[in-house]
Amino acid sequence: MPHSGSCLCGQSKIEISSTQEAQASAICHCTDCKQTSGSAFSTNVLAPQKDVKITGPIKNFDIKAPSGNTVTRIFCGNCGSALSHKSVAFGDAQAIQTGNFKDFANVKIAAELFVKDRWPVLEAVAGAQQNKMMPGQ
Repeated sequence: MPHSGSCLCGQSKIEISSTQEAQASAICHCTDCKQTSGSAFSTNVLAPQKDVKITGPIKNFDIKAPSGNTVTRIFCGNCGSALSHKSVAFGDAQAIQTGNFKDFANVKIAAELFVKDRWPVLEAVAGAQQNKMMPGQ
């Protein structure tokens, strides 16, 4: 099922044209995701890069992750809303911030990443896989 969303100001649009239904998303508690989301964590879904289209006044910001890999953060150049991020760790996919899509509210949280950095006042999501870091690290 295709998904369409936008940033806060509506100038940057993001579309996922995948024919695969999103079955699960992940919460990330890493410092970078906290800072880009402006919150205690970010919620993301991985989608094949070939199925993602981002339009509007976007900007990129590259930063080194704790793994040493470069992560490219993609955000609206007008309002600053985080839209997506890419890393070699994702292969041919990219992480899409699900807060920009109304229809992701009912998609199951399958995993939590960087739980070692989860705020102590937050409980683990019941039934979600708990990963101290990014799987494979």
